[in-house]
Amino acid sequence: MRILRPRYSILIGLALLASTSGAVYAQTNEVKTVPMHATSAIKGDDLFHEFCAVCHGLDAKGNGPAAEALKTRPADLTMITRHSTTNKFPTLQVMRIVSGDDVVAAHGSQEMPTWGAAFKSVSSPEVAKLRVNALVDYLQKIQN
Repeated sequence: MRILRPRYSILIGLALLASTSGAVYAQTNEVKTVPMHATSAIKGDDLFHEFCAVCHGLDAKGNGPAAEALKTRPADLTMITRHSTTNKFPTLQVMRIVSGDDVVAAHGSQEMPTWGAAFKSVSSPEVAKLRVNALVDYLQKIQN
């Protein structure tokens, strides 16, 4: 088994497993969960690259290295405002999703962690909230 990770330690990694059937080789993608690590990152873009880019991609369009292994393709996070019914960035809704207060199909499942709980596991509740806010601010800045 070979585990691929982006530049930073991540919560979710992608493992590519090679299986054989006679002389034919096939690859099967599998998402592996690794323990949450402490981080000094507090800026939204740093947090995104460290924890979110593995699935959502460095450009936040849902094309990260682990995307192919997921049952549900990661969302294009640059299109949140465009998909909003009000054509405005839904700050409170996004904050509730990222922090884990609102359950979304992908968030909170085994495939997608809720970052509020993950950040609280390695820092104080106050710092965890600052990180969630920084992530949400970053997502608002990258809207198309």
